[in-house]
Amino acid sequence: MTYVFLLIAIIAEVIGTTFLKLSDGFTKLGPTLVTVVGYGVSFYFLSLTLRTLPTGIAYAIWSGVGVVLIAGAAWAFMGQKLDIAALCGIAMIIGGVIVINLFSNAAGH
Repeated sequence: MTYVFLLIAIIAEVIGTTFLKLSDGFTKLGPTLVTVVGYGVSFYFLSLTLRTLPTGIAYAIWSGVGVVLIAGAAWAFMGQKLDIAALCGIAMIIGGVIVINLFSNAAGH
């Protein structure tokens, strides 16, 4: 269940961050509420993840996967441009998350 909780935390964080942009500095009520709920759900499920995963590993996965998904959502839905440097950086983040999960003893495997 640890990785299910982490996945829920990541998805909720991506939703919260996406709506943070749409909240226009917390001036729009609907997106502001989605942002607050998204972050609340995210931190709750991240806290459940921390019961079994080390903090550094859980946070690296949560933030790394979140960055990749948020960049993808911004590209797909908000017209954000991703140049070659951004794509290379995203690829390195994905590689880092894979290395942590497959090869690090710190990941609790």
